[in-house]
Amino acid sequence: MIEELRRRAYLSAMQVASWLPRVELPFAAPSRPELLQAQAAAEPEPSVAPVEREQVAEAAPAYLPPAAEELTVVRAKIEIPRPAVAARQSVAAQADAETESAEPKAAPVAPPRFALQLLRAGACAVLVELPTGEPLQGRDPAYLLLKDLLRAAGLPDSPQLIGEPVRWPLLVRGQIDQGPQAAREYVQSFIGARLEEQEPCSCLWLVGLPAIRFAGEADAEAYNRELQIEGLGAAWALPGLELLMDEPERKRELWQAMRRVRQRWLANN
Repeated sequence: MIEELRRRAYLSAMQVASWLPRVELPFAAPSRPELLQAQAAAEPEPSVAPVEREQVAEAAPAYLPPAAEELTVVRAKIEIPRPAVAARQSVAAQADAETESAEPKAAPVAPPRFALQLLRAGACAVLVELPTGEPLQGRDPAYLLLKDLLRAAGLPDSPQLIGEPVRWPLLVRGQIDQGPQAAREYVQSFIGARLEEQEPCSCLWLVGLPAIRFAGEADAEAYNRELQIEGLGAAWALPGLELLMDEPERKRELWQAMRRVRQRWLANN
């Protein structure tokens, strides 16, 4: 009985789940016949290998003496649980969806709103912002101021209308792009087409910030400066008529800039 306990201690130390002796072991408990028949009918396991006494002695505790018999052992197979591939893909898809929902979406750009009128005054074309969105009338203060500017520049003070006013956006509703870039392309193409129908002009006046922004591709820093626009030629940027009336102190800088620029069109008269 003591020998049987030692054998079990050896097997526990080696983590052997099941074993079968090759020879009859002394003092061993009798084997059950049905187990021997099942073992004989089964094919030998590929992982079954004889264990030498030296290996058993190294794996067993130091207080147990090495056994004299050779043992045939079968090690228990340890299964490592792995997550299913579908579960991993589902988790990854959910993480991507959460990331996309967390990222802020760019807000659509609202179409700009403006109204412009193209005029012809002698050797110059004038693109003027319409403050009220309606064509300039003879008694409007803004129109009277424009006439003063033309007289001071040495140009006819009764400009001729060229085409209908350009009002943006073109459509109240619709799916076409009506953003700033589309507005810029439309205004420049409109001016280019109308000027081709006229005699060559010496300078294009851009009166008001919308005219400067969408025809000259500039901003308020270009006030009273000359611009060179591809496809349209030389241009001169002026503050809007409403802005000149609200801030009269801007007129002084405007007159000084006009004395430098007016030589461009006076030389062609």
